[in-house]
Amino acid sequence: MRFRFAKHLTHSGGEVKLLETDSLVREFPKMIVVTGGAGFIGSALIAALNKRQIDDILVVDQLECDQRWKNLRNLSFADYVEKDDFLEMVVESTLSDSIEVVFHLGACASTTETDASYLIKNNYEYTKILAQWATEADIRFIYASSAATYGDGSAGFSDDEDRIEDLRPLNMYGYSKQLFDLWARRAGRLNKVVGLKYFNVFGPNEYHKADMRSFVVKAFEQINATGKVRLFKSYKSEFKDGEQVRDFVYIKDAVDMTLFFLDRPKTAGLFNIGTGRARTWNDLVKGVFVAMGKKPNIEYIDMPDSIRNQYQYFTQAEMAKLCKAGYKEQNTSLEDAIKDYVQNYLQKDSYLTSF
Repeated sequence: MRFRFAKHLTHSGGEVKLLETDSLVREFPKMIVVTGGAGFIGSALIAALNKRQIDDILVVDQLECDQRWKNLRNLSFADYVEKDDFLEMVVESTLSDSIEVVFHLGACASTTETDASYLIKNNYEYTKILAQWATEADIRFIYASSAATYGDGSAGFSDDEDRIEDLRPLNMYGYSKQLFDLWARRAGRLNKVVGLKYFNVFGPNEYHKADMRSFVVKAFEQINATGKVRLFKSYKSEFKDGEQVRDFVYIKDAVDMTLFFLDRPKTAGLFNIGTGRARTWNDLVKGVFVAMGKKPNIEYIDMPDSIRNQYQYFTQAEMAKLCKAGYKEQNTSLEDAIKDYVQNYLQKDSYLTSF
């Protein structure tokens, strides 16, 4: 079982080291691949796998110059490879035949990215190549779609595959995810793979995401810096300021739902990953103040013109399909999730390493 690398990193003793070698031959038992493994959901997923005593994991990512490498420091996995090298290995058929499952979570998740060609290549074409390879090799393929595919929500938030052609994403990121969902359906692959439509996931290990971090982190920082939090005013009469709503889901719950599909190898299709209960921005911010032991102090500010026409006032996952598939766990309440995140991670400047 041969893995070939032009350059590669390997994990040993809590450190990530660059090895100066052109090839590597190793024997592995059945292996799980996690693309985007150094990212937010990916690293949390690996932590959950480690809790199950699973460390036969090949991590795929693109570490670049941000701080996502810190998410890997205390995790156990067999090896690491950069995403372009991994794709080359797939195309050239040089991957080991020991791979059993691929969690494809790697993508550019920026909703403000304007380079459509980049998003097509990185999010759509890359995913299509991996899906074709995995399904032809009878490898379980579980990939990250996105709630961004639902656009303004006017077509609803149903994960029924028969309704996805009615969706109109508001940004290019959402459209890149929608394109793959549509291709998988038209190519007859949705009955062989699992696509997960993650809603507003928040929690530890998202620190590297810059402006794409959850508002829990941003509120925490604003409170520490100024003692108050600024929220956008509403421009729809049916929503008061700060009463716009989202389906906020804690990372630990999102990962639990993701692993449900590892345990159900015959289950396929598109599934929402959320709570099924929309909560307001005011609720979220007040939860952060309470977790920090402070009195709420919220200021409402004008929304930039550039995003007013793309702003979502309501998102709420329909969860009946996941429940029907057999998922029975209760989600953590928004208040308890925020408390755990703030008190056990943000205030301690710590990373999620176990569940």
